[in-house]
Amino acid sequence: MKLRTQIASVAAITACSFNAMASEASSWTDVQWSFANVSVNQLDWSKGTEQRNDGFKEDFVFLEVEGGAGFNWGEVYGFYDLENPFNDRENEDGKEKRVATKGTMHYYLGDSNFTVYSQVYHTNSKAFVETNTVVGLGYRYANDSGLWIKPWVGAHYADIETGYNGSNGIMAGWVAGYGFSAAGQKMSVTNWTEIEMLRADEYKDSNGTTGVNGAVALWWHPITQVSAGVQYRYASNKLGLAGNNNAMIYTVKYNF
Repeated sequence: MKLRTQIASVAAITACSFNAMASEASSWTDVQWSFANVSVNQLDWSKGTEQRNDGFKEDFVFLEVEGGAGFNWGEVYGFYDLENPFNDRENEDGKEKRVATKGTMHYYLGDSNFTVYSQVYHTNSKAFVETNTVVGLGYRYANDSGLWIKPWVGAHYADIETGYNGSNGIMAGWVAGYGFSAAGQKMSVTNWTEIEMLRADEYKDSNGTTGVNGAVALWWHPITQVSAGVQYRYASNKLGLAGNNNAMIYTVKYNF
């Protein structure tokens, strides 16, 4: 059996286990909180990033569907991005239509703030197809000031269609946010970061020993249905480039 099939089996078994535990604890219809939105986004790479990529990276528009929900047993989150939606998949590199998807789950461990954490990220383009799976432990923290943070750490598995497939060290990260008011307007700051460590020798030969990936964003919420934001996107030894990447993302969301 190919290793990528084994990895897919591990991910499937993990998802099925979580479903079984969730079914025992509560119905999936017992939603305690939820959100969903669609957005239009413009990503502009920095000039330095474009120069280091010799023109491979192009600014692009992407459409996103995003949502999450909380239950008494845990919580789930996911997004689906369609990049260069009005182009063809066979366009030149950097301008081709691409897809990126991500799903995460925190399964609560009793009454504690600790969780079993699982994450799957998949990117699919003409030249590059990769799936990353993480299974490990998480934690949840929030206070009355509007601050919340959810750190996690786990074993990392990489499956690259034309490259390395197998265990790829560990990945750690967090998502965090803070809601506040300024000049009578509802605002928030959010951040997500992922750090890949102890990468496999076959993987780090072309991708570096450690990878960092994330974004920090400032959001304005003028009305319940609409949010607008600006994000600073950063990465190191990720996104197809050994070295640093950075970009700005300008976003308008419609909240359901």
